Amino acid sequence: MSQVNVTINGRQFRMACEDGQEAHLTELAQQLDRRIEGLRAKFGEIGDTRLTVMAAITIADELGEMTQRLRRLDEELAAIKGAQAATDDRNKNSQAALAAALTSAAERIETITRKLNKTIGGSSVALG
Repeated sequence: MSQVNVTINGRQFRMACEDGQEAHLTELAQQLDRRIEGLRAKFGEIGDTRLTVMAAITIADELGEMTQRLRRLDEELAAIKGAQAATDDRNKNSQAALAAALTSAAERIETITRKLNKTIGGSSVALG
């Protein structure tokens, strides 16, 4: 565990974090500090605790909105995957039908060719 000193709302806090997460924790603290400063600029000096609670609520609101957006995107992705699977099935069926039609056509051509060869019989040119 690492230790990081961060400053939020003019106060220093010693925070613990996983090794390698120091820069991330520092950035998070700076974002919170900037948010509190923005609220202070907007609402004036309304008390440290109140500013911190307001910042926490705005962050929670953003998190809730992002969670809802992520849920909608997950639903859209699932629908797209379902549509893609249906398209893949249709493509496979179309390919199978095309292959069967080509096979049938080839068999008919071979049958016609054999009949023509029998009809021509003595000719020196064989068809097919």
